[in-house]
This record gives sequence, structure tokens and C-alpha cells, in this order.
Amino acid sequence: MELFTDYTLRNIALGTAILGIVSGALGCFALLRRQSLLGDAISHAALPGVVVAFMLFSENGIGTRLFGRLFPALVIDSKGPIVLMVGALIAGWLSTIIILAIVQNTRIKEDGAIGLGMSVFFGVGLMLLTFVQNNGYKNQAGLDTFLFGQAAALVQKDVIVMGVIGTIAIIGMLVFWKEFKLVSFDRDFAASIGFPTRTLDIVLTTLLVIAIVIGLEAVGVVLMSAMVVAPAAAARQWTDKLSVMVVTAALFGAISGVGGAIITTNVDLPTGPVIVLLITLIAVLSLLFAPQRGLVWDWGRQQRNRRRLQRNLVLESLYVLALKHDDARGHPVETLRMMAMGQRGIQHTLDYLRDEGLAFDENGLWRLTEAGSLAADALLTETESTQAALAGVLQ
Repeated sequence: MELFTDYTLRNIALGTAILGIVSGALGCFALLRRQSLLGDAISHAALPGVVVAFMLFSENGIGTRLFGRLFPALVIDSKGPIVLMVGALIAGWLSTIIILAIVQNTRIKEDGAIGLGMSVFFGVGLMLLTFVQNNGYKNQAGLDTFLFGQAAALVQKDVIVMGVIGTIAIIGMLVFWKEFKLVSFDRDFAASIGFPTRTLDIVLTTLLVIAIVIGLEAVGVVLMSAMVVAPAAAARQWTDKLSVMVVTAALFGAISGVGGAIITTNVDLPTGPVIVLLITLIAVLSLLFAPQRGLVWDWGRQQRNRRRLQRNLVLESLYVLALKHDDARGHPVETLRMMAMGQRGIQHTLDYLRDEGLAFDENGLWRLTEAGSLAADALLTETESTQAALAGVLQ
């Protein structure tokens, strides 16, 4: 009930939920396009934009003087969410354009361009932040929270701004859904049928910048990339359909955001890192237990396939031995183990065949039952048919 009655918890939960939904949904396209590191570059590059926006609209800044004269009733708060988000948006968008230009016009690969852009912009941001802190700018306290985030500082106007900007990003994604989907899966085909792929790259990247910018105050530039990658990576394990993946990623992001808010209001821990740890936990569980793709399920399938192959091998070996010896006697486990080239688990497989009624032993010598002979004959016939079909294809 505190989610609805407690002002601080409500603001934190709503803000982080919006962050999780928007970054999770748009992060799917970054993941599918193998541009996950781009989110890290954008979040780090947003820091100088935040500081420059604060400087421009501080008490004696150029922005404050200009807007104060033109619109005296609309003097902008230098630490207001709109000012800082617009600054972060411009810096993040500019860094992305520079990275794309480097990749397209030089021999530097994308990972190198991302690393270069991220380090340069982040270095400039730290330099400007230090300059602001050491040169007597009023009301500069709290700017350094953009490094690691401070979700507890979210107030109602911050949440409203995050909601409006996040809604714009989601609407933009839905408007260009078909184009983004095609560019993400087959960029060359999209270009061949006349789609403006470069423009679509810029639009999609701009929306990704928006998704990252709205989370800087809550999670910070250092951890924000995890909110772009982790929900999408977790959702990818559960489905092969893009629409389901986007919805699932948004849901995972919202769950981690609200869960982190609830935990940190009861335990003295920073909200941003807790949110990132929660979404990381969701991603790890998805990697392990998601049907079809989970490592645990995959291991189980491999074990079943291995048992089935060994069963068929032992069945065929007993059948071949029976044909060579006119089915007059049984055969010891060591013979079958040699025919299986020393594979382990032969005894277990024989016990399994006995339980199926396909084989039996007499004093440790194994033979096929009538049902076992029919099953082995069917296996060999199927194998020969497959080999013949393959040979015909190769010819």
C-alpha cells in the first residue's frame, strides 16, 4: 500500500518503472543490431551535456539572461529536469552522430569508435563538473549524482517529465515499428527496396538516447547501460518474436525498477545499483531457465539426445552381433563397450533396454528380444534410407 500512499516511494517507483519500460523496449533494437555498447557510450557522453546545460542556465548564465529578458515569466531553473535532460539529450545525440560518422568514414571499427567517443565525452564531462564545483557556481550541489544516480531525489515534476519524454520515445518506436524491425534484421534488404537506412539509424539512435537520458538521474551514467542491455538480453531468451520480446523487456525493466525502489526504501542501499542487480538477476535466471534457450533446458536436451543415441547404438550393435552369430548366444558388456569405442554408460543403457523389453541377459550375456530385433531392424533401415537420400543430394 505504501506504493500508493507514500509520496517518496511512489515517485521513485513510478520514475524507475518508466525508466525500465522505455529503456527495456528500445534496448531490444540495440541488442538485435549488436549495438549494446552504444548505450554505454551515450550514457557516458550525456554527462558533459548535463553540466553545460546547468552552466548555461545558472544564475548568470547566457541562457538565463537570454530567456529572462525575452520571457521574464519563464526563467528556467538551472537544475530543473527539462534543462538537464535536454542538455543530456543533445550531448548523447551528438556523440552518437560522431561515432556513426567515424565508423562510416574511417577504417576504425564500431567498437573502437564507441570506446573513443565514450572516453572523450566522459572525460570532458568530468572536467566540466570539476570546473563547476571549484568555481563557485550556486546551486551546483547534486550534479555529481548523475555519475551514479540518486533515485531518492526524484520528485513529482521529475516523474512527469520522465513520463512525457518516455511516452514520446515509445510512440516514436511504434510509428516506425515496421522500418525499425526491417533495419534491425536485414539492413541490406531494407536499403535495396529504398528504405532510408541512414535516416532510420539516426531516428532509432535518437530514441535510444531519449531512453537513456530519462534514467540518468535515477541510475547514473555509469550503470545506465545495464538498463538498456539486461532487460533485452533477458527477454530474448523467452521468445523469437520481436513484439513479445519488446513487451517482455519492458516488463522486466519495470519489475526491476519497482523492486529496487521497494527494497531501497526498507534497506539503506542506493537505488540505482539495486535496480541494476535485480535486472541482472532476471537476466541470469532467464539465461539458465528460459524454455528452448535456457542453459539448464539445453543441458537436459543434450543429455536426452546422448541417451537416445547411445540406446540406438547399443541396439544396433546387439542386432549386428546376432546376425553374425545366428542369434545363438548372448554377448558380454565388454564386447558392446568395444563396439561403442569405449563410451561410458553401456551397462545403464542395457538396463534401460531391458526395462523397455528390447533386450535381456542370461548370466551376464546380452541378447535382443523379438521386439528388440524389430526395433533395431527399423533403425538400420531408416539409417540406410537417410544415407541413400544424402548420397542422391550430393550427386
